[in-house]
Amino acid sequence: MRTTMRRRPAMARADRLNGWSAPSVRSAFTAAFAVVVVLVGLRLTVRDDSHAVSWLALPPLVASAFLPWRWVAGVGLASMAAAFGYLWILHDFAVSSVAAYGVDFLVVAVAVVISAAVAIVRERDDERLKRLTQLASVVQQAILRPIGERLGPFDIAARYVSARSGAEIGGDLYEALDTDFGVRIIIGDVRGKGLDAVRLSSTVLGSYRHVAFERADQRCMITDLDHAVARNAGDEDFVTAILLQERGGTLEIVNCGHPPPMLVRDGVATYLEPESMAPPLGLNPTPSELTLRLQPGDRIFLYTDGLAEARKDGEFFPIRERAWSLIGHGNVGDGLASLESALRRWVGGPLTDDIALLLLDYRPDSD
Repeated sequence: MRTTMRRRPAMARADRLNGWSAPSVRSAFTAAFAVVVVLVGLRLTVRDDSHAVSWLALPPLVASAFLPWRWVAGVGLASMAAAFGYLWILHDFAVSSVAAYGVDFLVVAVAVVISAAVAIVRERDDERLKRLTQLASVVQQAILRPIGERLGPFDIAARYVSARSGAEIGGDLYEALDTDFGVRIIIGDVRGKGLDAVRLSSTVLGSYRHVAFERADQRCMITDLDHAVARNAGDEDFVTAILLQERGGTLEIVNCGHPPPMLVRDGVATYLEPESMAPPLGLNPTPSELTLRLQPGDRIFLYTDGLAEARKDGEFFPIRERAWSLIGHGNVGDGLASLESALRRWVGGPLTDDIALLLLDYRPDSD
């Protein structure tokens, strides 16, 4: 017990030091002190303006926007020290003359207290957001179970790209299962965000994990999933989805209002689009089935509309044109990582929607 109690203060000190070691914190702290130096230097050139010390209330106020409250207090103390030094020099090192400007010192002191209080509130909010974000991540991982690197004849990789650093959870979903009917895969996107989208996503995945082992025909699975969505969705809610099934080298695709999957073969990327698009789940779809004979080395790329709708200055991300260079060769996991990096560089800012990605590499000889 004593050992634990001795370690805790040390760990707390280490956390504070680690916070200081962050480049962003060091840069912010340095910038705030630079403001102090610049302001003092500027006012020293105007030796007849004693009340310029009130300007030194600015650095702690600026620092409160991005520094921990302890560092904000440090900036504030530096401002007060700079104010004293400025007046001391201005009045030929007469302390009694400096004391006459108590009101100006009070302005800086009040600014320091306010800045520290603002920083404390901001830190509490940041910590609360961090906890909510961690909770959202746990919920997301509980719904989207990890997918192994090998499933039937496929090397497979999955990736979830979040558009936000906050705690909002999206409704993108995916699952891959090895059943008696072959390898079966679903990818989908629930309309909307937040808890309602999570509930509906969980409903779809739960239903899929059941019917995938019970129904021989994917179109019957679509009927079951549609009923599950209709029972649990709101009046304007729906779920776009693609179901895939591989048996003996033949891939069967059923699409319900979802962006079409992409086949990458011999350096060429093509969309696998049905003759007619069925409506999403929840809107009574009756989709047709698209059949494709696979060749070793074929890659099937599945994604949600966050990727299809990603744009920069009104121009959509060129998925098909860059598919071979990004995901057409090498490890499937590395391919998805390269795609995400290229997408973020191309957009040059925050994404507008979450994205679920699945990449399949057909390697039957590796079974």
